[in-house]
Amino acid sequence: MSAKAHLSPVWLRIFDLEVTHGEGVYLYSTDGQRYLDFTSGIAVTNTGHCHPKVVAAVQEQAARLLHGQANIVYHRPMLELAEELLTIVPSPLDTFFFANSGAEAVEAAVKLARYATGRPNVIVFQGSFHGRTHMAMALTTSKTIYRAGYQPLPAGVYVAPYPYAYRYGWDEENTLRFCLRELDLLLKAQTAPEETAAILVEPILGEGGYVVPPQGFLAALRERCDHYGILLIADEVQTGFGRTGRFFAVEHEGVVPDVLIMAKGIASGLPLSGIAARAELMARWKPGAHGGTYVGNALSCAAAVATIRVMKEERLPENAAARGAELLEGLRRLASRFPRIGDVRGRGLMIGVEFARDGEPDTAIAKAIQAACFRRGLLLLTCGTYDNVIRWIPPLVVTAEQIQEGLRIFEEAIGEAMETVG
Repeated sequence: MSAKAHLSPVWLRIFDLEVTHGEGVYLYSTDGQRYLDFTSGIAVTNTGHCHPKVVAAVQEQAARLLHGQANIVYHRPMLELAEELLTIVPSPLDTFFFANSGAEAVEAAVKLARYATGRPNVIVFQGSFHGRTHMAMALTTSKTIYRAGYQPLPAGVYVAPYPYAYRYGWDEENTLRFCLRELDLLLKAQTAPEETAAILVEPILGEGGYVVPPQGFLAALRERCDHYGILLIADEVQTGFGRTGRFFAVEHEGVVPDVLIMAKGIASGLPLSGIAARAELMARWKPGAHGGTYVGNALSCAAAVATIRVMKEERLPENAAARGAELLEGLRRLASRFPRIGDVRGRGLMIGVEFARDGEPDTAIAKAIQAACFRRGLLLLTCGTYDNVIRWIPPLVVTAEQIQEGLRIFEEAIGEAMETVG
């Protein structure tokens, strides 16, 4: 019996692909095939697979210290990571707590907000994805599969509409106005400001469909949080570390959250996450009120330090902006030729292509295109509540030539899918 039979089926298998190694934007399979990996392990390998400087940092650290528990010792990689983060996170965020996964960081942010404010409730947005642990599931509204079978979930979570203009069929101005009015109504009808600890938001909706909100949305949230003494938490798990053309997506609006959540691209594939906040906010968290055995692992921190340095030296956020503009242009050209493409949107190298038929989400064509791309050596993921959005998240080291290769394959795959699905 194959070893694969002994792995839990709870893992949804997108591709039946066994790989031997990765390099840059490519994965190599056991049968010798090369795949253009435009999934980045779900927006994780932003520096590409096995960047030599990240690998060297991990190898060097592995010979020195594998585990230095954060309650017991300080280790140099964690201290260096704090120093590096200070150069890229929005000021005045200057104090960090590290964890292992995005969901853990989300839980830490919510715990901090509740502990520091003494308030119980959290507002999230429709279509959000914040993780799979119990509290994170309660905060997640992108798909029922992430929540079904686990009720009852933790209480104190309230859901406001995200300004998803294409779904509503409105222009951005009217969409923004509607969503802010509904948020204000929520604060009047369901959770009073004085019992609301935080508003938790993805600066660009991730699993929910790669939706870029209208300009002014984050600023409006900031205004309301300041007015009511509510903490603004930005979930930058997927949008962070250069993905959108800036180190963090909140920078596009010049908005500084009270808590910034980081994970995925922070360590080029090693498990690490964290939250950043002002020192005075972190000081309200009583020592011992939160923690974890493996938080701030030495190997992962060393990888993160190398990752940030590589991003600066190779100007990867700038490359993401330039290659993303080329990708957006190419996808919009395809949209003008294929009417089943309802919308193309994104920032940097975080781009979604939404498929629709007769005004309704078209899951079948999106899945068929994904499969056709795979057969041609291009890995892409879907997202959105209906899985009708194909998301483009290539490593930030991708070249203009590789973007064009991906577009060529995608165009061929659309043509094949149109013939087979109809």
